[in-house]
Amino acid sequence: VQLQASGGGWVHPGGSLRLSCAPARRVFKVYRMAWYRQAPGKQRDLVASISTFGITDYVDSVKGRFTISRDNAENTVYLQMDNLQPEDTAVYYCNADVTPDWGAGLVDSWGQGTQVTVSS
Repeated sequence: VQLQASGGGWVHPGGSLRLSCAPARRVFKVYRMAWYRQAPGKQRDLVASISTFGITDYVDSVKGRFTISRDNAENTVYLQMDNLQPEDTAVYYCNADVTPDWGAGLVDSWGQGTQVTVSS
């Protein structure tokens, strides 16, 4: 199941951006949702995750600056990013565990990536 992400862009250090992501089509159920990022020449790393019941987890480098949230009615996940720093520059990918249709198995689904650039 393809996920659609939006909200990336360019900001000065200290600025804010809000990313959003949802399945490209109606699905039966979305479970864990998460955001990953990949900087040039580096591996893709987990930034934040949120369970179906709203339990969140963050990588230490973004704690206190980023907030992950979700709208279960819309199957949408958000990432509010405040006090952005140059080291946050990366392509951000959303990820979700999705049951596409009733009776179907769980599918590890990814978005296409959205660029976040933080510079002066």
